[in-house]
Amino acid sequence: MLEPLRNRTYRQLFAAQIIALIGTGLLTVALGLLAYDLAGGNAGAVLGTALAIKMIAYVGVSPIAGAVAGMLPRRAMLVALDLVRAAIALFLPFVDQVWQIYVLIFILQSASAAFTPTFQATIPDILPEENDYTKALSLSRLAYDLETLLSPMLAAALLTVMNFHTLFAGTALGFLLSAAFVLSVVLPRPKEARAMSFAQRLTQGARIYLATPRLRGLLALNMAAAAGAAIVFVNTIVIVREILGLGDQAVAITLAAFGFGSMAAACILPRILERYSDRAVMVAGAGLMTPPLLIAAFALERLQSQNAWTAILTLWPMLGAGYAMVVTPTGRLLRRSAQEADRPALFAAQFALSHACWLVTYPMAGWLGAKAGLPLTLIAHAALTVSATILALTLWPAADPDIIEHAHPELPATHPHVGQPGGLRHAHVFLIDHLHRRWPA
Repeated sequence: MLEPLRNRTYRQLFAAQIIALIGTGLLTVALGLLAYDLAGGNAGAVLGTALAIKMIAYVGVSPIAGAVAGMLPRRAMLVALDLVRAAIALFLPFVDQVWQIYVLIFILQSASAAFTPTFQATIPDILPEENDYTKALSLSRLAYDLETLLSPMLAAALLTVMNFHTLFAGTALGFLLSAAFVLSVVLPRPKEARAMSFAQRLTQGARIYLATPRLRGLLALNMAAAAGAAIVFVNTIVIVREILGLGDQAVAITLAAFGFGSMAAACILPRILERYSDRAVMVAGAGLMTPPLLIAAFALERLQSQNAWTAILTLWPMLGAGYAMVVTPTGRLLRRSAQEADRPALFAAQFALSHACWLVTYPMAGWLGAKAGLPLTLIAHAALTVSATILALTLWPAADPDIIEHAHPELPATHPHVGQPGGLRHAHVFLIDHLHRRWPA
């Protein structure tokens, strides 16, 4: 799985990703402590609002970033966004009003909403071989999971020798080092896109996404993954502290169990994806997330505290594995569903639409849990996961070829949807026909 690291450009970008993630992890801890410092008992409301602002920025800004990404030099854009994030992190320790947190978080997360899809769209150009790219996706998943596990421990260690305001300096340093790694390599120039107005560029990614059957299925799977994982991210602390009456260490162990399942799945996915289709693996992952939710509802309702926690520690790795099986192959679908010039817009559309799913499931997990109790909330999220998985099976044809025939004499032979006679046509074909008639190259 480490073969992509032999590529120097990818190795430098992967290092940039890891360092930026560590900085982001430190920011998460520091922001919680800052919220408590300013709001006391209302810190939860402050963090909840900040999380909602983050998702709104992700959903609203990433399409704009996708529209301009193909018009700007990638390296300059990524470095500039890292510098913006570093500057905001340095401002945060000096805020003394809650509204200032909201403003700065919106700016910082807007920069992240532009950085992440642009970064993701660059990797397929650096690693053109499918196997290398698949392994890179697994490495990226591992990086996210390790950040979830290691950043809180690093923050705890640092807080023994410094106050929490210094963690913001660590965050800024992470973004500055990320910028330095990006600056150390030459990135491929994006392919020149067809002439379009800004409004057309703004909606291009979403139009391609929603007109492609496999990507409509992916959107349903995004909802299934968000429904399952939102329970973990929002309610683990409630389950462990409030319902089971255990301590902070038990919370960390329970979250680590989810991360362990995700990392284990990410490690073996490259080999699995060599034998099975993306559709089969991703749908199986979504299906794997449903039983743990239902069994956890039964455990919390019927079992005693220690037995219930043992059950949760067994179930959370299954949720983590299912989550990784859904989200890790996503880049492969996006890569084969657009030509190179359209990738930034398509990755931005995925970033926005997938976070729109979280914008639904985060409040659902929190508010329903508070009003109706955790067992009923788990059942409701299981029902949403099942419904979204069934919808994905309906939207994503089982006979979905990687290369699809359609007639476009003006397109190059390397266009990913040009294939041999006898292939299948789908809605994306008719969308492209329409686009080329209205806005010829």
